[in-house]
Amino acid sequence: MDIRQLFLGKLKNQKVTVRGWVRTFRANRFIALNDGSCLANLQCVVDFEQTPQEVLEEINTGAALEVVGLLVESQGKGQQFEVQVESLAVLGASNPDEYPIQPKKHSLEFLREKAHLRVRTNTFAAVMRVRAALSFAVHQYFTNNGFYQVHTPIITGSDAEGAGEMFRVTTLDPTVSSEETDFFGKETNLTVSGQLEAETYAMGLGKVYTFGPTFRAENSNTSRHLAEFWMIEPEVAFNDLDDNMDLAEDFIKSVLANILENCNEDLTFLDERFSSEEAKKPQAERSPMGLLERLKFVIQNEFMRVSYTDAIEILRNSKPNKKKKFKYPIEAWGVDLQSEHERYLVEKHFTSPVILFDYPADIKAFYMRMNDDGKTVRAMDVLFPGVGEMVGGSQREERLDKLVARMQAMDIDEKELWWYTDLRRFGTAVHSGFGLGFERLVLYATGMSNIRDVIPYPRTPLSASF
Repeated sequence: MDIRQLFLGKLKNQKVTVRGWVRTFRANRFIALNDGSCLANLQCVVDFEQTPQEVLEEINTGAALEVVGLLVESQGKGQQFEVQVESLAVLGASNPDEYPIQPKKHSLEFLREKAHLRVRTNTFAAVMRVRAALSFAVHQYFTNNGFYQVHTPIITGSDAEGAGEMFRVTTLDPTVSSEETDFFGKETNLTVSGQLEAETYAMGLGKVYTFGPTFRAENSNTSRHLAEFWMIEPEVAFNDLDDNMDLAEDFIKSVLANILENCNEDLTFLDERFSSEEAKKPQAERSPMGLLERLKFVIQNEFMRVSYTDAIEILRNSKPNKKKKFKYPIEAWGVDLQSEHERYLVEKHFTSPVILFDYPADIKAFYMRMNDDGKTVRAMDVLFPGVGEMVGGSQREERLDKLVARMQAMDIDEKELWWYTDLRRFGTAVHSGFGLGFERLVLYATGMSNIRDVIPYPRTPLSASF
């Protein structure tokens, strides 16, 4: 029986057995026990006069206990129920002089160094429960809507994005060996995306999605980048860009509504934490909304759809602040938008989530369908308050001649992607999809400020501990 179930009160005045870790032990009488099933601790009241002194001395923060006793309504403040302890066993002792997660405030930087223990804090336990709920909601949404999950390769010979920032996989010293003698007989890397492989299965199963680890060898140490992260990538045959925008909006609203319904306690706690952290910032840098408010903002508002070209005009004619202009002024059509531009469109101009579409071809990937103007592609980005881009996707180029011309222009080896171009030779059709970095979604849903705090063990440049 976990603590969350005990708080439902159905076993009141019955003997229960509960196991967990000590958060605090005060007055030699009151144990705050938590087993990770919920935010609240269970108060266990010990009869210290009847408990051996050697046992009491082992009830330290971090110790694992098994408690047997009567679940009753609490006579004290702060909890509805408590356990009157009849017997107690220390399952695993914890040296109070060495245990690093003491009952006090720790910095997030310190807790990253103790990533194997940080989930025992309220903040990280709440974040990881919300992460788990979001993961379940993702699978539930796609299953309920007729999608099939595809497990795409983690080791691949292709660079889906054409960016070249990949981790090589080899069993040999690359300075003294040739590709022919390597394990796979060719150069292979950790995948940056499962999209291209997902496309092949969409063209046979109709609607598929991937949800797996991806890797980018980008030497970036910002609060928004990881070297290893999880991507959600649905692909749908016979869907054009408009269908793709509909899918992205419906999907995001659904999974966020799911956690609002099922993670109320954790989200309320994280909302309070978010507000407290925002209050420490200068007024100009504070989020315009609280955590719960911005989740509802996405769920309750229709996503505004605007072309890149129209967005550029809006930004060039805008006045983001009475005292200062954009840090990166919009010079001309064709530039990639910065986070400050995306947030302005969402938070100031439209006051709703925004989907930008029809981007300049020169700043987008080779597989995106070219528009008739020869300058833009059928790409889309979904923009959220506080963070900017949340989703990137496109209608894929289904015409063989156009795809090959684009690959040649971007110096992408056709021989490596022969199987991808085959899709355009054998039953080609309009299709589309998008990618969503799962950690970025968890970051938004929990109000954390650093992406390293929403994944159990972050991998970043010069950091691969645990």
